[in-house]
Amino acid sequence: MIKYIGSKRLLVPRIVDIARGLPRTRSAIDLFSGTARVGHALKEAGFRVHSNDLATYAATLARCYVQANAGPLEKEALAWIERLNALPGEPGYITETFCIQSRYFRPENGARIDAMRQAIAQADLDEELEAVLLTSLIEAADRVDSTTGVQMAYLKQWARRAYRPIELRLPTLLRQPRAGKCSAHQLDAQQAAQTLSADIAYLDPPYNQHKYLNNYHVWETIVRGDTPEHYGVACKRVDCKDQRSPFNSRRTILPAFSEIIENIDARYLVVSFNNEGFITPEEMVELLAVRGQVWREELDYPRYIGAQIGIHNHKGQRVGEVSHLTNKENLFVVQPKGSRHRPKGMTREI
Repeated sequence: MIKYIGSKRLLVPRIVDIARGLPRTRSAIDLFSGTARVGHALKEAGFRVHSNDLATYAATLARCYVQANAGPLEKEALAWIERLNALPGEPGYITETFCIQSRYFRPENGARIDAMRQAIAQADLDEELEAVLLTSLIEAADRVDSTTGVQMAYLKQWARRAYRPIELRLPTLLRQPRAGKCSAHQLDAQQAAQTLSADIAYLDPPYNQHKYLNNYHVWETIVRGDTPEHYGVACKRVDCKDQRSPFNSRRTILPAFSEIIENIDARYLVVSFNNEGFITPEEMVELLAVRGQVWREELDYPRYIGAQIGIHNHKGQRVGEVSHLTNKENLFVVQPKGSRHRPKGMTREI
C-alpha cells in the first residue's frame, strides 16, 4: 500500500484483535478509511466492512481493497496489468506537471503513468476493475516517487527509487467474508455517519491542521484523471485551497466529532487518535462517554518519515533536528452501558 502519514500499519493487529474480542459482532464501519489498510484487515478477519472517505483516491483504494473480491476479477485485472505494463510512454499532464514543472517522478515514468491512465479512462471498465487498476497504478507510482512520503514537496535530488522503471502489480484482494458483501463509499463523514450501519464503528479522523488532500494531491489527480489548474512549487490542485474540513480546525473539531459520535449507528466504537491532535485524551473520554463505557490504551508510535530527516530551509539545507521521533497513539473502545466485557489490555476510564 502507499506511503501514508496517517497509516495505522503498526496498529492494525491490535485494532483487529480488539474488534474480534467484542461480543456478537459481524460488521464494521471504517468512517475515515484513508489507505483502507484497517478495512482490508477487518475484512480478512471475517467482518463485513463498509468503508468511507471523501477523497477520491481513498474511496478508490477502499473499492479495491474492501469492496472488490478475489476470484474472477483477479484474472481480468492481471490481463489488464500485463497490457498496461507493455505500453510505451506518452507524455501528458502528469509528465508536464509532476516531472517537469515539479520533480515527483522521473519524466520517463511520468510519461508511462500518462499512457496507463489514458488507457484505463478509455476502456469504460466496471467500477471494481477500474479501482483495482487505479490502485495498482498509484501504488506503482508510489514505489518510484521522489518524496519523503507526502506531496507537499519533493526531494531536492532524485531519490534512488525514482530511477527504477514503473511496474504495476496486482493488489492483494480478499475473498468475500461470510458476513456479506463489503462496500466503499465517498461521503462526507457526517453524512456517512447517518447513512451507514454496523456492529462496530472504527473512527480515525484527521487530528490536526494538515489536510490529506494537500498531502496526497498527486494521487487525487491521477485517480480522477483530470487536468486541474495548480499553484505553488508543489503544483497542488487549486481545489486544495477550497477544501475545508472541521477536523482540521481546533475550533470546530470537537463539535464535529461529537456529532458523529452521537449519530453513528453502531453498538461499539473503536477510536484511534494521536496525542499531537486537537482533542486531548481527557476531552475524548468525555465525548465518548455519551455512548457508554469507555476504555483506553496508550501506545508508542513512530512519527512520519519526514520527522526523521530533520528540519530543512527553503534551499534544502539541513538546519535543525526535530524534537521527538515518537508519538502516543490512543485507542479507545466504547461499549454499551452495563456491558460486562472488558477489552483485553485496556484500562477502564469511566
